[in-house]
Amino acid sequence: MEYRNIGNTGMKVYKVSFGASSLGGVFHSLKEETGIEAVHTAIDNGINFIDVSPYYGHLKAETVLGKALKNIERSRYYLSTKVGRYGKDGVNTWDYSGRKAKESVYESMERLNVDYIDLINIHDIEFADLEQICKETLPALTALRDEGVIKHVGITNLTLRHFKYVIDHVPPGTVESILSFCHYTLNDDALADYLDYFEANHIGVINASPYSMGLLTERGVPDWHPAPAALKRLAAKAVAFCQSRGISIEQLAVGFSVANSRIATTLFSTTNPENVLKTIRYANTPLDMELLAEVQKIFEPGFRDTWVNS
Repeated sequence: MEYRNIGNTGMKVYKVSFGASSLGGVFHSLKEETGIEAVHTAIDNGINFIDVSPYYGHLKAETVLGKALKNIERSRYYLSTKVGRYGKDGVNTWDYSGRKAKESVYESMERLNVDYIDLINIHDIEFADLEQICKETLPALTALRDEGVIKHVGITNLTLRHFKYVIDHVPPGTVESILSFCHYTLNDDALADYLDYFEANHIGVINASPYSMGLLTERGVPDWHPAPAALKRLAAKAVAFCQSRGISIEQLAVGFSVANSRIATTLFSTTNPENVLKTIRYANTPLDMELLAEVQKIFEPGFRDTWVNS
């Protein structure tokens, strides 16, 4: 199995990792027992990095993940969670204050049944005042890093240019990794434009959602998916084309995302243990370059089209 470094953090992770958003019922309904089994299947088959957030399912994902991790030796996995985005009773909230960031870290550790966090990300910084991120949120987290409560600090976002702004306005070494989603997929590879910059600044790169939040799946997009209607039509055409060639678009999507060794790992999310094993298999299947070129041609009219985070 191929393991890669997340920047200079010392974390060496498998090229696909477990995103625990599905444990919060974000994409589809959740059977808690199978979700826990999916986590165990991932770890037992070499996946050693797990990402979650208190926002996912409004604490539910962290709670379920905590149950899954309770009896697993801590040295077998790296754990990432987030601060800044929250929710209660179906209402989303945001709080990027330093005080809340510190409180949230300790609350997450309690739900996750751990006594330290390997990586804390500030969640979706595009919703925040970026000056507050630089001058308040990040300093609060680096203080916890100095105390050993957390090991590493990162930021997440959909809008790529915000990463550069924050990294350029804080001391070197403050931000150790970034997590970008839906920007290194079959229909959008915009993350590639920033890889030189991240490497020059010793920033590790985590890619998320090779299926573009369900856009690149045979199951199809959930009703809430924010992609433009024209892009959804192109995706449906690409799905059908892959089926006509006897290969699932999921296999092609994972193969494309993990093929770039400059990206440390790609997060996928599922509550189905069988899908965990499928994804690992997809990650280890050679990429069909001819099929890739044909599918990217289908996406040409909407290539790199994106949407507003929600």
